[in-house]
Amino acid sequence: MPNSLDDVRRQLALANRILGNEGVIDAFGHASLRHPDNPNRYFLARSRSPLWVEPDDILEFDLDSNPVRPLTVEPYGERVIHGEIFKARPDVTAVVHCHSAALMPFCMTGAELIPLSHLGAVMGETVPYWDQRDDFGDSNLLVIKPEEGASLARGLGPHSVVLMKRHGATIVGTSLREAVFRSICTCLNADYQIRAMSIGKLDRCTPAETRDAGEFNLRDKPLTRAWEYWTLRLGERGKFPAAAKAKPAARKASAKKAPAKRAAKSKGRR
Repeated sequence: MPNSLDDVRRQLALANRILGNEGVIDAFGHASLRHPDNPNRYFLARSRSPLWVEPDDILEFDLDSNPVRPLTVEPYGERVIHGEIFKARPDVTAVVHCHSAALMPFCMTGAELIPLSHLGAVMGETVPYWDQRDDFGDSNLLVIKPEEGASLARGLGPHSVVLMKRHGATIVGTSLREAVFRSICTCLNADYQIRAMSIGKLDRCTPAETRDAGEFNLRDKPLTRAWEYWTLRLGERGKFPAAAKAKPAARKASAKKAPAKRAAKSKGRR
């Protein structure tokens, strides 16, 4: 019987690939998941392009972002983003850090990102900004030190999305699917906002609309429907993690049919 954590690793690998396939994260983004049985640990892939993350690439860390076991591969340098947010927000189960092309214009200008559609409402009424210069002055703009991750966690506060000036965004969820859903829909909303600004005046969702639409879209039914759609798109492009391509039963069935096919071909040649 497979270990339950095997499925956790498969799901996190799948989430990384979905986010990469949907254009939320590129070569440098990453997604993490809190350990389901130990809230003081979390899972994060080794330093690798998210679209190629496999279950075997998923590593385990404590909340200080130290590896639980000795590593033979390189971890992400910015893993403290995840560890410090998990430390500060017990309600958070998953974290996504990205440099989405849709969000970067906001990170560069400081313009307010606002909910404009029912799906965009999942980002919440307020999206705060975090500026690394405020606490650390000039830097390489990476979040590598624990104190930098802790500062970002304070910038996020109780919200679901925080924009990082000149850098990107960090998005959280109470589940992995929620974090993926919120990440994709926030990026779509940002793209819509930029397009709408070229046409006319923006008409944002009211606080009540944002609350109600956000809560509705994060129910199991919409999350499952969206996950199915994104998984299908990933499969059509042949991007599934290796361990998720086929179930063991399917592989056994294929193996049983193979000898018969070979025999038939051999008979035909004779």
